[in-house]
Amino acid sequence: MILSKSKIKLINSLKIKKYRKIENLFFCEGKKIFETLLNSHFKIIEIFVTKKFIKNNENKLQFQYTEISDEEMKKISALTTPQDVLALVEIPKIEFKNQYLYESPILALDFIQDPGNLGTIVRIADWFGIKNIVCSKDTVDIFNPKAIQATMGSIFSVNVFYVDFNVFLPNVKDIPIYGTLLEGENIYKTELSKNGIILLGNEANGIRKINQAHITKPITIPNFNSQKKAESLNVAISAAIVCSEFKRKQ
Repeated sequence: MILSKSKIKLINSLKIKKYRKIENLFFCEGKKIFETLLNSHFKIIEIFVTKKFIKNNENKLQFQYTEISDEEMKKISALTTPQDVLALVEIPKIEFKNQYLYESPILALDFIQDPGNLGTIVRIADWFGIKNIVCSKDTVDIFNPKAIQATMGSIFSVNVFYVDFNVFLPNVKDIPIYGTLLEGENIYKTELSKNGIILLGNEANGIRKINQAHITKPITIPNFNSQKKAESLNVAISAAIVCSEFKRKQ
């Protein structure tokens, strides 16, 4: 089948947040992510595969698909090196529920701008069994193709919500709000609860002052290098260390 110009235009438009919202669609690429998608609750709209994918998965094609050429895959892919499968997926409509606050730790991301960082944090959350992430409304869109790729399929296991932190944080009651700050308490010496919010800040500027005001338990990852040549940690690496420590102490 020859891919129509309108379908190519639609898929390429989904590389931009505005059109993902209008169409309520996103796409994901690559065999690993695709296999994870197949076992998820996400609604698949259409699947595009190349001859190579069909040949390599002859006995596993238990789904409807559209075969396209390598050249057509290049026209719709967001990757430098296109993969052999691309799926068009509906963005699920999910709402944050207050009960999530009391079930397990929740990551809260303040103005994360790099889609690779966001996708990696989702993957980290999945690894440590954290099911829910809340993002400030100005955090990069999780359905950005680069963010989806960085999740390596974990987007289908972790709920990502976008909320107004000016409303959300002041209304958090009865559980601690941990915040990663340079002047916080050493995380390795801090008593950590079974639930709570773990607030992580922007790549360049950290947690914004207005959101710092809601932190009840400031924590820090100590620098063990006496010369302190590294000024800070990447936000995704910080997330991994903090999540690991929370789980270890539980």
